[in-house]
Amino acid sequence: MVKTVKRIFLDPSRCIGCRSCVAACRECDTHKGESMIYIDYIERSHTVASSPTVCMHCEDPLAPCAQVCPAHAILVSPDGVVQSADETRCICCENCGYACPFGVPKFHIAQQYMQKCNLCYDRTVQGKGPMCATVCPTQAIFYGAYEDWIAAGRAQQGAKPINDFYFGQQRIHTRNYVVMTGQDEELDLMALVDEISLGKRVEMPEVTAVRNADTWVDADSAGIPQREVPSQPWTPRTVPVIEPVHV
Repeated sequence: MVKTVKRIFLDPSRCIGCRSCVAACRECDTHKGESMIYIDYIERSHTVASSPTVCMHCEDPLAPCAQVCPAHAILVSPDGVVQSADETRCICCENCGYACPFGVPKFHIAQQYMQKCNLCYDRTVQGKGPMCATVCPTQAIFYGAYEDWIAAGRAQQGAKPINDFYFGQQRIHTRNYVVMTGQDEELDLMALVDEISLGKRVEMPEVTAVRNADTWVDADSAGIPQREVPSQPWTPRTVPVIEPVHV
């Protein structure tokens, strides 16, 4: 019998930016009160869209962060989970941070070691879900096998999970998925960068405030009376002298 592999499915279209996953991640014993998940706010000046980011646990090439670690502090478990750095071996050289295409590793400069998402390994090896997935109110972070994701009815909504990412000529195949639309086969990050002009997508829809707001009219045209400015508004007030009362 083939054992099904449980993965994380990240669906940015369902994320509401509530940061429940961030709070729950801090409760994991292996993180010592630190959250290993990021909430990215996309084009904040134009939209309220947000997206969760966790370690994608790269499978091909296998764990670039572990491959560049000179101290062999990052290990990969037999089931393919890329573990956080061993504090007793990590020298905080930050090589893993440069090698990770998703920018996941966090560095503690004072303690001189790296931490990252380890898929809540203390929970998932016991059949439990990661902390982030168990508290997400919109299931933007879904944990389970591919068959579980299909059974939840997500494929009927025109969504399609992908785990192939391109950074220029470099292809990354990951354990975890990002949910995209039905016509997407992979996500080319560098192609998206080429479509961006000064931080704004070319096909970005018009801001709704432009349609709903009235044209600015100055006070004179609107007939609003202007208050006279005191000659010296910065002059402090004179404190009145209170005569003592004799009884």
